Amino acid sequence: MFLSTLKKDKIEMPSAETALPGRPDPISTAGTHYVNGRALTPPYPAGMKEVQFGMGCFWGAERLLWQTPGVYVTVAGYAGGITPNPTYEETCTGLTGHAEVVRVIYDRTEVSLENLLRLFFEAHDPTQGMRQGNDIGTTYRSAIYLDDEGDLKRAETLRDHFQQALKDNGWNDQITTEIAQSGAFYMAEDYHQQYLAKNPAGYCGLKGTGISCPIG
Repeated sequence: MFLSTLKKDKIEMPSAETALPGRPDPISTAGTHYVNGRALTPPYPAGMKEVQFGMGCFWGAERLLWQTPGVYVTVAGYAGGITPNPTYEETCTGLTGHAEVVRVIYDRTEVSLENLLRLFFEAHDPTQGMRQGNDIGTTYRSAIYLDDEGDLKRAETLRDHFQQALKDNGWNDQITTEIAQSGAFYMAEDYHQQYLAKNPAGYCGLKGTGISCPIG
């Protein structure tokens, strides 16, 4: 997942005119979760909630999230972009506008959105802009996508709390996390789904700041 050359077209979002055309039909992918066997696509059980997290490379992020109690299922995919039904190779060009994300379907009676948001902010560095460590490009940006206005406000509030925590610990960089209404979500290819369960020694780029995120 390492992009060795920092190219301008990989760190700037494309426009509708410059984005790749994509395709009308979804790409081929997995049907069930490799670890827990649950369906990756809706419908999900009644009462479940959804959040999509972009934390850089989705391999390590997905493992962290499927291991979190209260999470029903996780799906690696692409969101926040323009190109319909993109492939991984297309997203890596920076010309689809998508971020690598993990769709998280969770049971709010077992885990709160606030606790998932705290995990999100602590597990990666949300101040790096269009990159995460050595992974460079718009596809690796920090992002939170939600479909509920109240949940969006909760995410913004927790972002502000974490920004203050960073400042209190001498961290001067500003959080660059994109917090936005969720739109189209496109599943990633089969081999990306639960990648680190299939390849336990595979690459994981997750690295936080070491600073705790306060909820209250």
